[in-house]
Amino acid sequence: MAESHDAVEVIHAKRDRGTLSTSQIDWMVDAYTRGVVADEQMSALAMAILLNGMDRREIADWTAAMIASGERMDFAGLSRPTADKHSTGGVGDKITLPLAPLVAACGVAVPQLSGRGLGHTGGTLDKLESIPGWRALLSNEEMLAQLEDVGAVICAAGDGLAPADKKLYALRDVTGTVEAIPLIASSIMSKKIAEGTGALVLDVKVGSGAFMKSVDTARELAEVMVALGKDAGVNTVALLTDMETPLGLTAGNAIEVAESVEVLAGGGPADVVELTVALAREMLAAAGRDDVDPADKLADGTAMDAWRRMIGAQGGDPDAALPVAKESHVVTAASDGVLTRLDALSVGIAAWRLGAGRERKEDPVQAGAGVVWHARPGDEVRAGTPLFTLLTDTPDRFDRALAALEGGYDVAPVGTAFEPAPLVIDRVG
Repeated sequence: MAESHDAVEVIHAKRDRGTLSTSQIDWMVDAYTRGVVADEQMSALAMAILLNGMDRREIADWTAAMIASGERMDFAGLSRPTADKHSTGGVGDKITLPLAPLVAACGVAVPQLSGRGLGHTGGTLDKLESIPGWRALLSNEEMLAQLEDVGAVICAAGDGLAPADKKLYALRDVTGTVEAIPLIASSIMSKKIAEGTGALVLDVKVGSGAFMKSVDTARELAEVMVALGKDAGVNTVALLTDMETPLGLTAGNAIEVAESVEVLAGGGPADVVELTVALAREMLAAAGRDDVDPADKLADGTAMDAWRRMIGAQGGDPDAALPVAKESHVVTAASDGVLTRLDALSVGIAAWRLGAGRERKEDPVQAGAGVVWHARPGDEVRAGTPLFTLLTDTPDRFDRALAALEGGYDVAPVGTAFEPAPLVIDRVG
């Protein structure tokens, strides 16, 4: 049992730019999880951490304390190695959906514990729940059985994994402390280390549609998380990837599932395919299986077979029609030209306002809502042809969604040169 401390003493220490001892951190996280430390006290400490930071030892101790608050899973009994991926969140970021079955088709098991969307970044579970019959909640026994049988599972994290994080995450969301790098890093890594995966690839998004707006802050976060993973014995690497422009051609729930299925069928938008294959190669290499090329598994249909088995194992019907929004609104191009900019944040907020996301944890989402864009930066557009299709069940949402898109894209004169930004910016690890 950690020695006892006083919450106000710990807050004072960080408020005055001190470093917290291992004992102080262990006590604070444990006492908060048990309800001894009040929300307002942890809020004060979270703000002090946001403003004054933590050193690497403090972050490692904080992460360890969050892991110690709950259970740890163990995949050592599986017949194949495990690798997982975590994205820091973006717009149109449906990569987990084609990636998990693709890596499974290459012989590596993927235990993907995912979350729901909050704010403008969509949640993987919300997307999958648009598939009729599919369920997110599995017991640990069901999860292990599915990993052995199918090789991939995407499900909700149980309450037993890092309960301190679940409580602190909700608090950060309502106290303006989400952006603190020590708290982001420990939140992500406590869950992933407790989950017990052998290898982990981090997709750290950079740009307008991401938490990290600059390459420097994204690299700092990536370096902290890679160090935390490696210190815990998890083979960890990170890719910094572009989120100035949304991924693919859709942002929503059912429409992102449909786009993911196109990728698994050997088609789909080039950027989604590129990032899916790049992350798959990193996961396979980290798990010691870089003798397989995932691009082949997209081409020969085995990734699609793994998808169908993964969805079916969780009660979903891979052949069922996906929900379609009741109402749609088309935005057309005002002139001929070249689309030179499509702002990820503008698209994300529009999709969110249409009902694809939630404002509070308890809000429902609309399966069919979202935004489809008919051109990507670099594409030529013609006056009067569709640029965006907005989808929702509640047409009174269109005005606010259109307001979000205003100023969110640029069409330059025909013949304007366009140089696309690289999708993968850097690699850490």
